[in-house]
Parts: sequence; structure tokens; C-alpha cells
Amino acid sequence: MARKTLLLTTALGLGWAASAQAQTEIGMWYHGAGNEVESAIITRIVDDFNAGQSDWMVTLESFPQNSYNDSVVAGALAGNLPCILDVDGPVMPNWAWSGYMQPLAIDESLIEDFLPGTLGYWDGELYSVGLWDAAVALYARQSDLDAWGLRTPTLAEPWTQEEFMAALDAARADGRYEYALDLGMAWTGEWYPYAFSPFLQSFGGDIIDRETYTSADGVLNGDAALAFGEWWQMLFAEGYAPGTSQDPADRDSGFNEGKYAFAWNGNWAAVPTLGAVEDVVFLPAPDFGNGPTIGAGSWQFGVSATCETPEGANAFIAHALQDEYLAAFSDGIGLIPSTPGAAAMTENYAEGGPLEVFFGLSAEQALVRPVTPGYVVAAQVFEAALANIANGADVADELDAAVDAIEADIERNQGYGHDG
Repeated sequence: MARKTLLLTTALGLGWAASAQAQTEIGMWYHGAGNEVESAIITRIVDDFNAGQSDWMVTLESFPQNSYNDSVVAGALAGNLPCILDVDGPVMPNWAWSGYMQPLAIDESLIEDFLPGTLGYWDGELYSVGLWDAAVALYARQSDLDAWGLRTPTLAEPWTQEEFMAALDAARADGRYEYALDLGMAWTGEWYPYAFSPFLQSFGGDIIDRETYTSADGVLNGDAALAFGEWWQMLFAEGYAPGTSQDPADRDSGFNEGKYAFAWNGNWAAVPTLGAVEDVVFLPAPDFGNGPTIGAGSWQFGVSATCETPEGANAFIAHALQDEYLAAFSDGIGLIPSTPGAAAMTENYAEGGPLEVFFGLSAEQALVRPVTPGYVVAAQVFEAALANIANGADVADELDAAVDAIEADIERNQGYGHDG
């Protein structure tokens, strides 16, 4: 009997080992190292997937966000990318064009309710999907709007440029605030094109011509762009907003502490503000003449071009798109869940929730940044031009120089695959 038990135990053990070995390993890189809450949620998704089927075993490696993109580029050049990649939405077209990624192969019914900004398309194909999005709003105090006799703008009827400037004038005349408006100039990098190009777009310009994606002439330096540039410079020259020397600490807490009357900030900062400013309201972007616009597109999942088991990578991504995970990310890190169903499951974005307005902003006002591989360079050029203009440089000269730099980059890269 002992020998039979030993043989049975050994056989069961071998069977378990064979079953475990049957799970093909799939590597995954993620940008959230150091964020304990975010890491716990992504680990839960991976663990649930690994335990829920017997074909695939996702192994997770996390990187600090600041070094993540460089790690992917280095991995691509060395030929050692994992199967599953995390990619920032506006960067995805560059990685797809560069041959780092392949189109997704998931059932499109899984994404039919997703916010547009969470879906990463390039060259007519879906390359990435995000579990959340982000939106920017104008933070204000309802008591100030009432005291100054200002209309409270809505998605259906946002402020016009004239109403917005009247609000800033009222704040400045009040005398209680150091500045009427905090634009977040202490933040650099992607904040500039994400947060500020929507102003340009609402004026009627853009970073690049979205009809062809081969030129910036006329859209970044045309009449609409010049009007935007003059307005942008005026905000700093006339003392409405702190400039590029803003203290980062003031950006983080200045509105909450009463230094600024209004703040242009994202939903990720809203929860602390709810606790600090009891009558805070989150207002839609003003309409500067061509419709109100905010940025869209955050981190998303995709599959590397060199993945030898794309069916497993796609299976994991499909698994991750469940509403319960979207809601968990929203509750954990405060970002906008990708679907109405997930929003209804959250603490803040459900109907009547304190941040419900941001879901509407993302659905109604959001515009993805230019969908082109050249965006990576164009964004840096745009940032430099806006910083220089804020610091007093000639508007026309800066915008013309930005156009020249963007078009030179497009020419160096043979149009980035656009037909023109």
C-alpha cells in the first residue's frame, strides 16, 4: 500500500508539473514601479489571469516611469522586448511605425463602450487599449463665481474667451489671490502639449496639420496660432499667471492653499482638492472660438512586434479590460475609468459622484494629441516654443522656428509613413 501511495503521489506530482510547464511564459513591462497602489492592482490582474487559465503565464517587470520609454527603445534596439508593453498613448504611433509593436487581435466588442481617448489607433489599426484616461478641468470655487456674478459654465455652454478673461479680471480685482490662474508652468515635458495645445486648437490652430501630418505650416504659425500665442504671452506679461519659474510646491498645493483663484489641472489632483476646498467646482475648458478642447490619451497596453506568442498577449489584454479592473484602477489612483459600466462601479465617477464631471469632459471635449510618429519630436518643439513665448520671446519668430523644426524632422524621416 505504501508503494502504491508513493507511486500515486509521484504521478500526481508529475501531472502537476506537466500542467505548470504547459503554461507558456509571456513577459510584460510596466511603467508603474514605485507606485504601491498601482503595482498592487496590476499584480492582481496578472495573478488572476495566470490562475484563470492553463495556457499562459504572464511575468511582470516594472520600471520607473521616468526611465520606462528609454528602456523600451533600448530593448527594441537590442531585440529583447517582452510580449506585452505599456505605452503612453501619444507615443504609440512612433513605436508602431518604428516596428516595436504589432496591431492587437482582440474582439472589438470588448471595446465598443470605451472612451475614444483610451483607444490607440495607428494607420487604421488598433495597437493599444487603456484601462483609464485623464482629463483637465478649470478648478474654481463656487463661492467666488457667485460673489463675482459669474455664470457657472457647463459642458453644453462653456465660457467664451470673453467670459473667461472676465473671470480672471474679477479674480485679480478681488485682491485675495497671488495670481488669478495657475496653469502648472512648474511642470514640463508632456504636460505642455497635453494641457496647452488644446487652447491652441480651440483658437483654430494645432501642432501639426492633421489632414496630412506632413506639415505644420499654417496651423502652428497661421493667424489662429498667432492669436493664441499673443494671448498666451499676455497671461504672463500682465500677471494673470505665474510663469516658468513657478515653485513646484505652489503648483501642487497653491490652489488648495488659496494662492490661486483658478487652476488648470487634471482629475488626478482632484481628490486632495475635494478634501481641502469644500466648494470646489470643476469647470469645462473655455471655447476660444473653435470649440472647447482638452487632451486625451494615457497609458495603454499593446503587443510587441517580436512577440512569438501574440495570442497569449492578446488574451491577457482582453482579460485586463474587465470593468472590475477599470474600476479598481480608478478607485486606486483616481483616473477616469474607460467605460460607463466601470464608472458606475467607482466611488468618485458614478452618477452623482464628486468627479462624475470628468467622465463627461473626457467623453465630450477630449481630443487625442496628433496621431503621428513625429509627435514625439513635435511635442518637444512645441514645449520649447511655448516656454520661450511665456518668457517674452517674439511670438511669430518662435512659432515660425517651431514649424521649421517640426518639418525638418518630418523630412529627415521621409514623412513618417504619411502619404501627404
